[in-house]
Amino acid sequence: MLFNEPHPLEVKVLTKRFEYPQKDPIWIDEFLAKEGYAAFRKALEMPPDDIIGEVKKSALRGRGGAGFPTGLKWGFVDRSSPKPKYIVVNADEGEPGTCKDRVLMENDPHMLIEGCLIAGRAINANRGWIYIRGEYRYLIDILDRAIQQAYERGYLGENVQGSGWTFHLSTHTGAGSYECGEESALLESLEGKRGNPRLKPPFPATSGAFQCPTIVNNVETYCAVPSIILNGGEWYAGLGTPKNGGTRMVCLSGHLNRPGVYEVPLGYNLKQLIEEFGGGVWKGRRLKAVIPGGSSSPILTADEIDIPADYDSLAKAGSMLGSGATMVLDETTDMVKLAHRVMKFYAHESCGWCIPCREGTAWLEKMLRRLDEGIGVARDIDMVGQLSHSMLGRTFCALGDAAAMPTISIVEKFRHEFEAKLAAAQSFAPEPETQPLVVL
Repeated sequence: MLFNEPHPLEVKVLTKRFEYPQKDPIWIDEFLAKEGYAAFRKALEMPPDDIIGEVKKSALRGRGGAGFPTGLKWGFVDRSSPKPKYIVVNADEGEPGTCKDRVLMENDPHMLIEGCLIAGRAINANRGWIYIRGEYRYLIDILDRAIQQAYERGYLGENVQGSGWTFHLSTHTGAGSYECGEESALLESLEGKRGNPRLKPPFPATSGAFQCPTIVNNVETYCAVPSIILNGGEWYAGLGTPKNGGTRMVCLSGHLNRPGVYEVPLGYNLKQLIEEFGGGVWKGRRLKAVIPGGSSSPILTADEIDIPADYDSLAKAGSMLGSGATMVLDETTDMVKLAHRVMKFYAHESCGWCIPCREGTAWLEKMLRRLDEGIGVARDIDMVGQLSHSMLGRTFCALGDAAAMPTISIVEKFRHEFEAKLAAAQSFAPEPETQPLVVL
């Protein structure tokens, strides 16, 4: 169910079937009555190249965080390969502050299934999995029921809708590991192994699940595909900004009057998003900073947020759109404590496979804890920055970068808070007791 009442400025594409208040998910009869599976039936009549072509035209970029063009990813798959082709849904929504995929699966599970069917048809796949995070275990019942309904109505299984094409889909639960949100670690876990990331190349499009060609996209990405096929790639692209097509589910949280999950055109002004959708900063306080795309994105100060919230604009501003989790921080926020809490999360979630991440996050957490408690020394501030920079680009997956980038931005933009906390702690420290000199 939605966390918030719909906002009149929302552009409803993914949420067009949502109702408020909504007590139950949209099951198959209601789904079919509201254009459900119409896009898939249209895709059955299209050559795979045309399906991929529409997705390319749409400028749909992966909604999981990286923002890689979806049509380009699908085009990398060799459909003529004798190996089986697979599609995998990354529903391991573990980025702090992110809860949009949950809303989509909870309210309209058949929309995700339809997106999977179109993707499977596009790359000639016959098998797919929805890999869902362990903490979302209750959603498996919703998805499994929707999948069963799709089998009963002939949208999954053998000879789908009399087309002669076979496609099977099932859920697969993770064990609650943040690392398994990285696509190659997810595939390792799906295969029954420890969720460590793989070296790339090869990429999943050539060697993914069980060493076969595989596409991995997150829930929101697959859910966007039916509307693209039904209405055309150009229509979808026109909803956003150049090279940033469509709408985006944004998770607004933090010190706001109206936190919630909203669907907005990609490229909506970040400052307006906070004021118009979030209702502005709560309790009459001033805005201090914004985390625009989940805890792994570099922080922006209040003076830096009057920009479009799309992939390219935020990258130019030194941050990233990431998972769409926009966290608002008011003037009372302790930035030293924030940095420590973020690093504590990443140190805990590191899989430990590579040394820069395993050791780097552990030592950063220790140093930031000392600074937060006021027992560090001035050189610790520089050491935090140096160690964070030394991690960038030196880990098997992006977790090391995800830990380093926000830390670097917080230290650079709010260094005075680190220095003030040390100074305050030292001014209240008791004078050391004098001890008599003992000569041995």
